[in-house]
Amino acid sequence: MHVIINNSSMIPVYEQIVEQIRQQIMMGELKEGEGLPSVRTFAAEQKISALTVKKAYDKLEEDGLVVTVHGKGTYVSAINSGAASEARRKAVEEDFSLAVSKAKLAGLNNDDIREILEIILEE
Repeated sequence: MHVIINNSSMIPVYEQIVEQIRQQIMMGELKEGEGLPSVRTFAAEQKISALTVKKAYDKLEEDGLVVTVHGKGTYVSAINSGAASEARRKAVEEDFSLAVSKAKLAGLNNDDIREILEIILEE
């Protein structure tokens, strides 16, 4: 598992952890049943508070992405392929929404945006 913490980001550290682990699970980089590092180990590696890691793991468990077995550890949950596919689709939609917002701020109209998308799709 590879997580990069950006301390200068306005996004809270626990949210950065949650999002990166979520992406790794959805993209299949972290497989069902694979164990996450212990809270203390992860906190020590990242040089952050164990409470921050615990908060991130709790959020992932709340979202159904991981399951914690008391005394054993935290493991990636079974995710059905439909849910994983929907999560990837949602992530792409969010990226498109951000790109369209940037394009409109730059003064492009809908036809300009469609033209750019067509060029990208042809590549």
